[in-house]
Amino acid sequence: MRIGVLILPELPWFTAQSLWRRAEELGFDHAWTYDHLAWRSLRDAPWFGAMPTLAAAAVVTTRMRLGTLVASSNFRHPVSFAKEIITLDDVSAGRFTLGIGAGGDGWDATMLGQRAWSRRERAERFVEFVHLLDRLLRDPATCNAAQPKQHPSELNRT
Repeated sequence: MRIGVLILPELPWFTAQSLWRRAEELGFDHAWTYDHLAWRSLRDAPWFGAMPTLAAAAVVTTRMRLGTLVASSNFRHPVSFAKEIITLDDVSAGRFTLGIGAGGDGWDATMLGQRAWSRRERAERFVEFVHLLDRLLRDPATCNAAQPKQHPSELNRT
């Protein structure tokens, strides 16, 4: 059995780094952090980005796997996210595990000023996002003529 731990990205790195080191010292096999733009009651408090937090954690740990719990296709673009994944996998020497999902209808869904997507829209976006992300991570050169699914409120913007 492998046991992991969740470490929220709510503390400045000066404080948080000791939590990541301690998790490894305690023998946890993997450690995760939330990939949200904000989190429930902490939405008005400091909340740091998952990928930079995991990159920093990779530098202060050596054995423990690191992952997102879970990255959302609601507010990410597959090209820039693929670059972040490649970088984090390199910095962590292959210890990164991507947890990815379709996102929800909470704070993350509307923080960027758009209306929340329906479950169907999120599911369609997720399928497309995973397909494109997989191609970007596997193929040495990738071209996609179609634009990633946009939120309906963005389709008529100029």
